[in-house]
Amino acid sequence: MRKPEAVFSVHDLATRLFERWRLPPDASLRVAYSGGLDSHVLLHALATLHTQAPIRLSALHIDHGLHPQSADWAEHCARVCRELAVPLESKRVAVTTTAEDGPEAAARRARYAAFAAVLQPGECLLTAQHRDDQAETVLLQLLRGAGVAGLAAMPERTPFARGELLRPLLDYPRDALEDYARRHGLVWIDDPSNQDVRLRRNYLRSEILPRLTQHWPEASRMLVRTAGHMAEAGALLSEIAEADLTRCESRGVAIPRGALAVAELRRLSPARQRNLIRHWLRRQHYVLPAIQRLEEILRCIAGDSRSRHACVGWDGVEVWRYRDALAAVPARVLPDPQLDLAWNPDAPILVPGVGRLSVEPVLVSGLAYARLPRGGLRIRLRRGGETVNLPGRGHHHAVKKLLQAAGVPPWERARLPMFYAGADLVAVADRWVAADYVARPGEPGVAIVWQPFADPENGG
Repeated sequence: MRKPEAVFSVHDLATRLFERWRLPPDASLRVAYSGGLDSHVLLHALATLHTQAPIRLSALHIDHGLHPQSADWAEHCARVCRELAVPLESKRVAVTTTAEDGPEAAARRARYAAFAAVLQPGECLLTAQHRDDQAETVLLQLLRGAGVAGLAAMPERTPFARGELLRPLLDYPRDALEDYARRHGLVWIDDPSNQDVRLRRNYLRSEILPRLTQHWPEASRMLVRTAGHMAEAGALLSEIAEADLTRCESRGVAIPRGALAVAELRRLSPARQRNLIRHWLRRQHYVLPAIQRLEEILRCIAGDSRSRHACVGWDGVEVWRYRDALAAVPARVLPDPQLDLAWNPDAPILVPGVGRLSVEPVLVSGLAYARLPRGGLRIRLRRGGETVNLPGRGHHHAVKKLLQAAGVPPWERARLPMFYAGADLVAVADRWVAADYVARPGEPGVAIVWQPFADPENGG
């Protein structure tokens, strides 16, 4: 066996964790342990370090149930952890593929969701990706047409769930890990699916990278170097985007906090607009748009009209241009436009897609309690053409005009509750009460309290 170009040691690992990354000596470290070569080497090195430092060490094993031997592999991991005196937590997950995700991506998604669920605040999850994995990732991202963030590939250290995700082996090629394993007599699992060249990463690993290395012996190292350059470029782009965000964040009261001012956005070059919008969405934890959707957003902000609005949506998010603002909101299932519910205001009610409705006593204005219909109110949604006669005004107002004047954004209007007594529009959400139903001075009244649902799972 040829001598590896790099040597991996426990000392090197300790230097990285405690000097380079400045982890506390008693850090809580949880190893993602599959039983394969890479994670076994990482676990063994950390278990050795555990005898020299007061780290809190444990292992996490995820059984995807995709291979007939997966139960045997879980038992192998349990046996190794017993021998190393490392506590092990094993989880079985269900892997569901989608049209967008193949089995590799689906298994990864399920695995990291399980990791996130068990990671406690302040803990570090350590995974065993190495330099060759990083090179494969750069190639995959190139072939997907990824930008700077994608070509930066896997960061060494990044926030994850309630803690951090650390990849301490990215500087080492696989043969350095294999050398460590053989020197220490480790026994690991060889997953036969790693030989299936129908999977893209396996095809690159088995067919493409070896051929590249024949002509460019430093291919893996150079690809990883490119990832480092891209990570640095990405950090610079984030700094620029953060400065642009400070300038472009709208302070208007009629739009959600954190919306972008279109006038300021349009002062930026198209490249900086794209960079800022991606950064802005990433900070809100939304899935980033494909380039076609991003170009649609840029077209939305290019026009001058204040009266029209536009929406671009994808994967759980909607970006709205409304007047002089650009806002991102979660995509939610709209309530049934034919909604018609009876409501006794004495008791709160949860309205699907709308929110929680209740009333509270008030001394000024509000609904006159004595004039509420004996059978309660009817809750409906806007259907178009509604008018209301407001106190102190001599004519009816179109609800549409009232909402426009009040700056109620379009993504809120479809779930705006309207309250009726027979054919009479009594109140519009928690904003306006009709003149015939408003409480007079000294008359007991109630104010409607509307709490819109904050997340899509509640229909809001």
